[in-house]
Formats: sequence, C-alpha cells, structure tokens
Amino acid sequence: MSQPDPHSKPDRAGIDPRGPRFSAGITAVLLALDLFLSLVGAQLAAWILLFAIAVLFAWGAVAGVQRHPYGWLYRRFVRPRLAAPAELEDPAPPAFAQLVGLVITGLGVLIGGLFPVVVAIAAALALVAAFLNSAFGFCLGCQLYLLLVRSGLLGRSGGAAA
Repeated sequence: MSQPDPHSKPDRAGIDPRGPRFSAGITAVLLALDLFLSLVGAQLAAWILLFAIAVLFAWGAVAGVQRHPYGWLYRRFVRPRLAAPAELEDPAPPAFAQLVGLVITGLGVLIGGLFPVVVAIAAALALVAAFLNSAFGFCLGCQLYLLLVRSGLLGRSGGAAA
C-alpha cells in the first residue's frame, strides 16, 4: 500500500491516528484547567468550562473527529509538518470516544448544577482518559468501542479496520 499524502484531507477510509492524540492533548489541558478551577472554588467558571468541553465532545461525536475544530487545527497546522502516517485508523472508535466524553462531561454539567463537586469529578475522570490518549496513545473510549463491537452489543460502522 502506498503512503498517504500528509497534505490530503482524511476520507472515509481512515484518519491520521496522531490527530485524535493531538485533540486529546488540548482536551487534557482544558480539563486540567477545569479541575483547577473547581478545586480553587471558582465553581461557576468550572461549570461553564465543562459545559464548553461537553459541547466540543458533542461536536466530535455527532459530526465526527474529521470535522471537529481540533481536527481542523491538526490538519491545518500540525499534519503538514509531519511525515505521512504509517497507517490510517478507523474514525468510528475515536468518534465513539467523543460520545463517552460527552456522557461523562454532560453528566458533570447536569448534576454539577446542583452539586458542584460533580464538576470536579467529571473533569477528573475525563482528564484521566484524555491524558492516557494524549501521552500514551491509549484511548479508553476506543477500547470500549472495540469491546462492544466484539461482544455484539454495538454494530460496526463503515470505515477501515482499527
């Protein structure tokens, strides 16, 4: 198989696996800031930031990681400076991971309106997952997706093999 052009746009066949890691890095920084705000008592600011992060997770879950703002940043500013990836990745597991992030942060936003400590808990849980993806390339949501597909609880969508 020939090397993909690093300047080409991702297609349905796959995405550059470094893109979701880049996105996870930005998300981890935002979640760390959110957790900090929660811990220093800036509950409203932490809640608003968690809401914004939840909206970004929703964007990735609904529109796909290819159309996410962080994906655009990666394609526009980072990918042109890198060699082509060795292989492409199925976009379905990272999109599912965005859905998992949405559930965690969404619950944090909903319940955190009544119990502010939940904002910190949701931010901490999502931070662990984002950090693991960014630093080590281990995507918890992607692993959950693959587990659900293998168990037959989730149908596999189109795309390249993960």
